[in-house]
Amino acid sequence: MGELALVAKITHVPSMYLSEFDGERKGTRQDAIDGHIEIARRCRELGVDTLVVFDTHWLVNANYHINCAAHFKGRYTSNELPHFISNMPYEAHGNPELGTQLAQACNEYGIETLAHDATTLAPEYGTLVPLRYMNADQHFKVVSVSALCTSHYLNDSARLGWAMRQAVERHYDGKVAFLASGSLSHRFAQNGLAPEYAFKIWSPLLEMLDRQVVEMWRHGEWKTFCEMLPEYAVKGHGEGFMHDTAMMVGALGWSAYDGRADILTPYFGASGTGQINAVFPVTPQDGGAIPNPESSTASQYRAFPRL
Repeated sequence: MGELALVAKITHVPSMYLSEFDGERKGTRQDAIDGHIEIARRCRELGVDTLVVFDTHWLVNANYHINCAAHFKGRYTSNELPHFISNMPYEAHGNPELGTQLAQACNEYGIETLAHDATTLAPEYGTLVPLRYMNADQHFKVVSVSALCTSHYLNDSARLGWAMRQAVERHYDGKVAFLASGSLSHRFAQNGLAPEYAFKIWSPLLEMLDRQVVEMWRHGEWKTFCEMLPEYAVKGHGEGFMHDTAMMVGALGWSAYDGRADILTPYFGASGTGQINAVFPVTPQDGGAIPNPESSTASQYRAFPRL
């Protein structure tokens, strides 16, 4: 059977792409790029064949969705920040077999999920920016999962992460990495202030929250983090309501997880938002702590269902 070999929380800030070009921003995101390169190195060392990206730039209003087309190729311009990412080329092999298995497992766990293998839908930049630095030679196959979920419960996203791990371990013949692609706090600098906040967090409160969360991850305080995640996602302006993080922690074992974060790119500010690259060791889990929609614990995850 297969193996979930690596799990990471990653940045996808578009200033990484911008920093490739001559000008005042050149080289300013090299630390973030180096973090991606190191994740790719570890994946190769572990024998990973497919990167599954929980993409907080793929907005969906109903169900969960998996883009598992056989091949991706094109040029991407961000509709959000076209002056940062313009005509960025991309190409990667997909993995329809794995995508279908992931969706089937999620549905078996009661999480309505659709796999799209015959589609012209292109990945969003939460997938494409990491692939630029992790998969320039198309070594890895790629599957993208919707994680900007406007009408979804965080406990469902946690259970989706766990179900996807089960799909990999029980049905897939290969090794997979799960990448939660999204920021910590995601309060952009107000219009007109972006240059001033290019390397800063929007507020001291958000920076304090983010840094405390990073310390919790470093020290393995998962029970507390899981309990606070719904409120942190709202009051901390979490990107995509932090569904990517719920998916990631669900896959790791939720509050029963006992691993500690390995910080590759230390916490940094970008246009007011809080960013990081961190790897989480995959430890054996039985899934007993994964939230159940009928449990009192899970009721917290229905308190703030929207962005």
